[in-house]
Amino acid sequence: MNKVQEFEELRPLLFSIAYRILGSVAEAEDAVQETWLRFDGSPTVPASVKAFLSTTVTRIAIDVLRSARVRREEYVGPWFPEPLLSDPYQDPARSAELADSVSMAALLLLERLSPLERSVFVLREVFGFGFDDVASAVGRSEAACRQLLVRARRHMEAGRPRFAADRAEREELAARFFDALREGDVTGLRELLAANVSMVGDGGGRAPQLARAVVGAENVARLLASVFPLMARVDVTFEPHEVNGRPGAIFRDRGGKVLHALTLDVLDGQIQTIRAVINPDKLGHLGPVADAWAVDREVRRVRRGAK
Repeated sequence: MNKVQEFEELRPLLFSIAYRILGSVAEAEDAVQETWLRFDGSPTVPASVKAFLSTTVTRIAIDVLRSARVRREEYVGPWFPEPLLSDPYQDPARSAELADSVSMAALLLLERLSPLERSVFVLREVFGFGFDDVASAVGRSEAACRQLLVRARRHMEAGRPRFAADRAEREELAARFFDALREGDVTGLRELLAANVSMVGDGGGRAPQLARAVVGAENVARLLASVFPLMARVDVTFEPHEVNGRPGAIFRDRGGKVLHALTLDVLDGQIQTIRAVINPDKLGHLGPVADAWAVDREVRRVRRGAK
């Protein structure tokens, strides 16, 4: 194969590594493009193209993450990763690790790690790289990488739920949730929500969002059952869709533009967390983005007219 073919064959892997380190589709795509430029400009042929490209994209992602952390500390409201509808990299031997590591919950846990811990964890635990390749990628000794992995595992395990829902259970529960949402069925919604469920939105100050998280089955059910019928009256629709490997939906305005992406965390037969990514800067890769402020004004007018 020539350079272009070799690179394109590995592009899905490179994007998947970068996305898990960065939590951003746009930044991951930029990291992959920069990796190509360095590969294309290299006068030497690496002994292992996969090792060379993986090392390059990891180092680029680490540098980007270090600068991004400053911006995230100044971010307005909760910060969520950019929604990913499908992971381009598939490996049947590591399907469980790949699916779990791309969820919103897992990516938020990864945010607690240092850039080096995060990179070591992603390369070793998610993609199964040998410690020699991990060490080369992050520029540390194998012994140091083992210590970084120990710390990363400890942080990740401390935040993971004790019992995970299987795919069939998640999908069945999500289908019932979205049916109840369409109907504005507060009782049906309440039955599906954990007692301490929380609903949180990431608008980043760039779109209307909740002032704070809404907590509790009664509060969340009543809010959802009251708001979505009003949104439906201004022709907002939604299509259930897997988002970051978990049940979710893409909401659209009357013109079909993306309004926000929603994901559900399911555990022990109930919905534990509802996350909505509303910041338009995080939705552009999903298609043309709606004017959320305009939709919000319409909904407010409908609400006033209903009183």
